[in-house]
Amino acid sequence: MPRLEPFRAVRYAPGTDLDAVIAPPYDVLSDDDVDALAARDPHNIVHVDVPRGGAERYTDAAARLRSWLDTGVLVTDAAPSFTLYRMGFTDATGTSRELVGVLGGLEVVDAGAGGVLPHERTTPKASTDRLDLTRATATNLSPVWGLTLARGLTELLIAPGDAVGAVTVDGVVHQVERVTDPARVAAIAAAVAADDVLIADGHHRYAISRIYRDEVRAASGRTDTAAEQTLAFVGELTADQLSIEAIHRLYTGVDAVVLGRLLDRRFQRSPAPPPTGALLAEMVTRGALALVHPDGATEWLDPRPGAFDDVRAIDGAWLEATLDDAAAAGEARPEVTYQHGVDKVVAALTAARAGAAVLIRPVSIAEIERTAREGLLMPPKSTFFTPKLRTGFVLRRV
Repeated sequence: MPRLEPFRAVRYAPGTDLDAVIAPPYDVLSDDDVDALAARDPHNIVHVDVPRGGAERYTDAAARLRSWLDTGVLVTDAAPSFTLYRMGFTDATGTSRELVGVLGGLEVVDAGAGGVLPHERTTPKASTDRLDLTRATATNLSPVWGLTLARGLTELLIAPGDAVGAVTVDGVVHQVERVTDPARVAAIAAAVAADDVLIADGHHRYAISRIYRDEVRAASGRTDTAAEQTLAFVGELTADQLSIEAIHRLYTGVDAVVLGRLLDRRFQRSPAPPPTGALLAEMVTRGALALVHPDGATEWLDPRPGAFDDVRAIDGAWLEATLDDAAAAGEARPEVTYQHGVDKVVAALTAARAGAAVLIRPVSIAEIERTAREGLLMPPKSTFFTPKLRTGFVLRRV
């Protein structure tokens, strides 16, 4: 089972306006987002986490980080600790939720070794950027989001720790607290070590940590350095806390008419309401997907009776199986990309960045746990956990 260890956290100095320096994770930021955050404060974390420029940008980021440490912009805790991270928010259905997890150093395990599990197949993605940044800064900047399959962690995190800071962004309250009490630290670590941890978000970050760990081992000949763990937020896999949304499918190399014909192999089509949040809610009630045309016309995709008896009840898997059938029959397979947010799906179609789209439903907590317990993987981009953890509350030197 995986180890979660306390560490001497690097944080912004007490009194810092955290709202000015904390940022969303790098992989959800557009260039305009980075510009706006960088302009908020010369010490905003994006100046290190999303460095600009040529090949020298990584060494520049490392120099900036060292400067912040030397001048007291960032300070290092005197003792190892865990950090409780709470988020209070209202989800897309209007339900109020309170989510709590713990930030610590999660053991980096070999692929396939167990203990820390992926929950979906990952898409090809250039890893050079994050790896080069980690090499230069020797720091974990953004946490991996893990979900323990053990029960009881939440109960250990209910009592507050020592307040470190809080920000409210887009209606989400982010709050962090330090825990140093040895007995409580030991209890939290034991709870996480009781069962597997499933990676909810940050598969690529975790993979980079594995590469970096191996490089440190090769260079030092040691297996007891800080590179043996990586910064991670670990919470409990529980339906009352988690908000999971769908990541929809955009198809290119095909128009909606042709895609519809391909999908007819396992789905029945009929007219549907326009693509809105209301449609997404009705999809869940109806048990259907929806095909969206570039002009906004929308069709229900109702599964044909018995069509998916041999396929896991995940919309992404249903679509893959249907298009696999078409490919086996000699049809050209359309290329797929992924987009969260129905408004952004519509925008992509309007801008002709895709020929058609399919809206899918969120994956249930039960299906996520079932997939993990059976050692299986979901299709790429099956889940979108919200809200996103902020970067900059805690950094971890490696």
